Amino acid sequence: MENDPIPNLPARIGGLADLAYNLWWSWHPEARELWRALDLQAYRESGHNPVRILSLISPEALERAAGDAAFLALYDRVMEQFRRETGTPPRGFPGHPEASPGSVAYFSAEFGVHVSLPVYAGGLGILAGDTLKEASDLGLPLVGVGLIYSHGYVRQRLRDDGWQEEIREPFDTSAYPLRRAADREGNALLVPVPLFDPPIYIGVWRTMVGRIPLYLLTTDLAQNQPWDRAISHDLYTADIEQRLRQEIVLGIGGMQALRALGETPAAVHLNEGHPAFASLERLAAHTAGGMSWSEAVSTVRGTTVFTTHTPLRAGTDLFPFPLVERYLLPYCERSGIPRDGVLALGLDPADPGAGFNMTAFAMRLSHTTNAVSRRHAAVASGMWSGVRWDDTAVPIRAITNGVHLATWSEPLRVQALFDRYLGPAWRERPDDPAAWEGVEGIPDEELWRVHEERKNALIAEIDARARRRWQSGTTSAASLIAAGTLLDPHVLTVGFARRFTAYKRPTLILHDLDRLQRLLADPLRPVQLVFSGKAHPADLEGKRLIQQVYRLALDPRFAGRIAFVAEYDQHLAKYLVAGVDVWLNTPLPPLEASGTSGMKSSVNGVPVLSILDGWWPEGYTGTNGWAFGGDGIPGDRTAADADALYQLLEREVVPLYYDRGPDEIPHRFVRVMKEAIRTIAPRFSTRRMVREYCELYRAALNQGG
Repeated sequence: MENDPIPNLPARIGGLADLAYNLWWSWHPEARELWRALDLQAYRESGHNPVRILSLISPEALERAAGDAAFLALYDRVMEQFRRETGTPPRGFPGHPEASPGSVAYFSAEFGVHVSLPVYAGGLGILAGDTLKEASDLGLPLVGVGLIYSHGYVRQRLRDDGWQEEIREPFDTSAYPLRRAADREGNALLVPVPLFDPPIYIGVWRTMVGRIPLYLLTTDLAQNQPWDRAISHDLYTADIEQRLRQEIVLGIGGMQALRALGETPAAVHLNEGHPAFASLERLAAHTAGGMSWSEAVSTVRGTTVFTTHTPLRAGTDLFPFPLVERYLLPYCERSGIPRDGVLALGLDPADPGAGFNMTAFAMRLSHTTNAVSRRHAAVASGMWSGVRWDDTAVPIRAITNGVHLATWSEPLRVQALFDRYLGPAWRERPDDPAAWEGVEGIPDEELWRVHEERKNALIAEIDARARRRWQSGTTSAASLIAAGTLLDPHVLTVGFARRFTAYKRPTLILHDLDRLQRLLADPLRPVQLVFSGKAHPADLEGKRLIQQVYRLALDPRFAGRIAFVAEYDQHLAKYLVAGVDVWLNTPLPPLEASGTSGMKSSVNGVPVLSILDGWWPEGYTGTNGWAFGGDGIPGDRTAADADALYQLLEREVVPLYYDRGPDEIPHRFVRVMKEAIRTIAPRFSTRRMVREYCELYRAALNQGG
């Protein structure tokens, strides 16, 4: 077993070790404050990673903390809450209370629980992380299964010409809140995957997300050959064969790892198609146990929930049939399952010669397939209308995504405002609209003052990042302007932050530069734009879009009112969703399956200005933000959508923001802010989302029981 990097702690504060290895602390404000109080500089230098904090602090400093009355009072409060909320076993699913812990295994290629555990790339991982947190809050018997990517999290650096470069930080498991899973003899667990020749071994690490165990797998072990070690190097590797091998390790290896750990899930939730081979391993286990092929298919199908996230066939995993046969044929022969039956499950009837389709495979082996918004359900139903269970079309229902409110509402001031005016109801019943009616009673001046403080905090964070870049000696003075050093906290600030790729259309607002200049450089009612986001390393068009924004940020015509803030991550996202004035979303319909960033901003009182795609058709009420660009625009709609966006800014958003009386508060704009909080928070919380999933889990568990 690996050495624990945490030093011997004074007995009085020995509970910090358990707290460091449970990400529960990340969504509890007093627990976050505990780490800051222990050593603020270590908290910052560690990347908000408690394992690193405890390895950085001297024994003398720890002894001082163990004798500090104020620190101990905070420590005792946090540890009492921590033990109360994590020390009891899961309560079971509604309608199925007898379900044992681990009753549902939640598989995902990435988990974005917190910035201190960088095993995610984007929205899919953030959703998975929010789901585990909500499951912990509800006491649900869930267990997570994912991968460690040992080549590390991809960090973003912009050259002085605005071109994105990727910096990889190797992932050292000992530096993160992970502990090696052990076998029954206490040795480091090694799980062989005999599907490969020679066999590949999987190492298993565990972290806790409140009550929920999250197991992360890796093949980057000394027991494996270099090519096999590389399977888990990179998230979403572009090498098609390695991608297939990675998904075999996640799905088949993940189920085998759970078995080795003594976890016996009665049902499985597949978060997108990447882990769908978990269903294949379950088929093999059932046939090995004496079931016929048809019985095994029926059993697996009845106890699997599948969430599809893409509205494009091109976004699904597709593997050449010969490649799939090369890996799966020996597995089928050894397991006694029919090769042709397995391949038929992955056939896309719309393009049967294209290859083995992981979405079609997952759908045919799932009790329920759900899309992530109502609009996406309609799109996905059309896309996959030919996929059938025997003679029946596979239905696709909608469970619209949500966000974990305790994570994404700003903890110091916004949550304090909710506590003062909403009481405990918003924490206890976050999906109950009645719990949010008290938003109406928040005085305009208090909400506006809190918002101004968050805006100042955002600009201070942007300045601090620019200062660090300058101090590193890796950037020019001119580049600091593009990084946002000229932003003004008194100017209407529009934020756009998400993955930079063509269909998201990050540069739609830049379509007409003359009109944009009039908006940004208006002497009385100016606007400023803050962009952030990464392009996939292989997405050259996405990188060109970043470069376009960067170059315009340096153009004097725009008065320093365009900024591109590099290295978008969860930490920066929390500043942005609470600190800008308006959240912009401009995807090309119908290519946004859901999106959640606007949900996060709305909960903080930052209204959304969005095209009617993804979740926004369900969220928009006419008074809680602004909408444009619905269906029915033929051909290239760029100019029409850009014009509609400019008109909303010119005629509605800008006048509303700058319409102020003697108290300098934009009361009509604050009314929109309040409506955004009141209407979005309950309907688009993970509490509502997970409760809807619980109905599917209950049906699957009853089927399995």
